[in-house]
Amino acid sequence: MAETWLVVGLGNPGPRYELTRHNVGQLVLDELAARRGESFKAHKANARVVETWLRPGGAKLVLAKPNSFMNISGGPVSGLAKFYGVEPDHVVVVHDELDIPFDTIKLKVGGGHGGHNGVRDVAKALGTAEFPRVRVGIGRPPGRQDPADWVLDPFGAAERQNLGILVGDAADAVEQLVAEGLLAAQQRHHAPRI
Repeated sequence: MAETWLVVGLGNPGPRYELTRHNVGQLVLDELAARRGESFKAHKANARVVETWLRPGGAKLVLAKPNSFMNISGGPVSGLAKFYGVEPDHVVVVHDELDIPFDTIKLKVGGGHGGHNGVRDVAKALGTAEFPRVRVGIGRPPGRQDPADWVLDPFGAAERQNLGILVGDAADAVEQLVAEGLLAAQQRHHAPRI
């Protein structure tokens, strides 16, 4: 039987937040679903999901976007992990990262939450921080803007020009992580861009 991976895109619900920096994880999930010609459907775990495959005959993917606000993402993620019988080491969390420059992707397993309340809540709900993460760089705000406001702002015009590439690269990173493991994905996506 093919192994199952739960891939979660963190964000906030509703049109107000759709294209904000904090929702880049959900944009990556939209890309993964679009690549497979799939649409999200409501799930009883307070999330929208797509059940699909990495590739025919490959790992099963459950793509999920919690309906909860970012800071309380843990409940839906934990509920989905239980429902699908997925252990934390097969729960991939895709999220925005202030401490990584825009247009950069980093992957890791475990470690701290870096002040990211969505990641903090998922770790608390799963009972461990040892889950894979695809961290999508959004960079720090310019000047003295509060980071809490920055993450809830839409991407700027210059960022939007490259957003599709960034989202596509992050989706590639998720697929490579599942197919080939963390190290292979890190070696490809942590390399400097040429």
